[in-house]
Amino acid sequence: MKNFNSRKDNGSILLSFVITLPFIILIASSYISLASNSFRVSRKDQFHTYAQITADAGADYAVDKIGDDASWTGTGSEIELQNDGTTRTTYEVSVASTSDSKTITSIGRTYWPANSATSTSSSTIKVDMRPVTSGDYSVVSGVGGLVMNNNSKILGGDVFINGKISMSNSAQIGLTTSAVNVNVAHQSCPQPPSASYPRICNSGENGQPISLSNSAKIYGNVKANNQTSGTSMFNPGLTASSGVSAEPLPSYDRDAQKAAVASTITGSSAGCSSGTKSWAANLKITGNVDVTNTCKVTINGNVWITGTLSVKNSAQLIVSNSLGTTKPVIMVDGNTADFSNSALLKDNSSDTGMEIIAYKSDASCSPDCSDVTGTDLSSSQNDGRITIDNSASGPHSIFYARWTKVTVSNSGQLGALIGQTVELSNSGTITFGTSVGTGTSFWVIDGYRRSF
Repeated sequence: MKNFNSRKDNGSILLSFVITLPFIILIASSYISLASNSFRVSRKDQFHTYAQITADAGADYAVDKIGDDASWTGTGSEIELQNDGTTRTTYEVSVASTSDSKTITSIGRTYWPANSATSTSSSTIKVDMRPVTSGDYSVVSGVGGLVMNNNSKILGGDVFINGKISMSNSAQIGLTTSAVNVNVAHQSCPQPPSASYPRICNSGENGQPISLSNSAKIYGNVKANNQTSGTSMFNPGLTASSGVSAEPLPSYDRDAQKAAVASTITGSSAGCSSGTKSWAANLKITGNVDVTNTCKVTINGNVWITGTLSVKNSAQLIVSNSLGTTKPVIMVDGNTADFSNSALLKDNSSDTGMEIIAYKSDASCSPDCSDVTGTDLSSSQNDGRITIDNSASGPHSIFYARWTKVTVSNSGQLGALIGQTVELSNSGTITFGTSVGTGTSFWVIDGYRRSF
């Protein structure tokens, strides 16, 4: 048999090592560079977050200072907010003022290391403020009362309620620094309603007129018939449990406006989708009116609409400058007057807005009733006739549901609300108050924005 010797192979890995080593070094360098870049980006974002939070703190500080002293002009220099020996943050605030506006500029800065003379990151925010006046009623309701929930707030103007107040979920009336007057007549009896409805409830009848729950608060001088609990009422809170007389809602000479009609057009002629329109003074519009899609309608005087009114999608109703301080009235006889999706009731150069009055009720005489009482009023008071939502606004305009309910949701900058029932819901902050009347002026937030 043949003897096979084992075969021995001789070689070297040096060549393979020389070829692969540069690739290994390149891959390792790429990972190190990626990790280093990620760390720098993360660190930069962290420093910017510190600066943003500090700028917000500066803005909050400025709002409080202006609430105490409207002439406050800023910090004058940087104020240190935090210093842990490694990182330091500061804010610097300045205030630019005119007679009807203030703009807060708050600059937050982050320093790393803490003893650095130059900031590592900065963030600037601007807060716009406007004055409102307390001393005139901005919210007035009839027997249906006032309902507030979901963080809705009334921050300017006093409140008069013929019926009851129900507040929940962090709803708030007034400010810690600027209390308002709240008067509640408790005109909600008898229950169930009869021909004698409404009248002021007797002591112990139909409960207490003010109900606050889930962190709701009132900052103001509260006077309410039959109210014995002052819980969650401050500055000074409940001061009287009697003595509030029921007051009729404002009257208006509807017949005179109808008699003054000088021209008549149809709802389709009056409405528009984009473009511009002009409504003449003493105008009657028959049928439903839709103003939408950035359309701008100039109001030159009183308008009577026999159907519904819908203003939406950034459309505007604009008070003519020719009216000066004369507020035009738009009477709506249809089921609804709706303002939504950034609709604007724009005042003129004299800060004059308009008044929207909805007259529909459940009574057989509607919409021409001279008075609605008893079960007709009871059944009408919760019918939603005026709706304002999704950033619709009217800074100097009045929204008046004569026998029914006005509802506000996700909106702000409203002149005044009047209705048998007023309901505020899903709203961050609603700052009521027109520029008319004399009273105590204070400043409220009108806008917040980043500055780049």
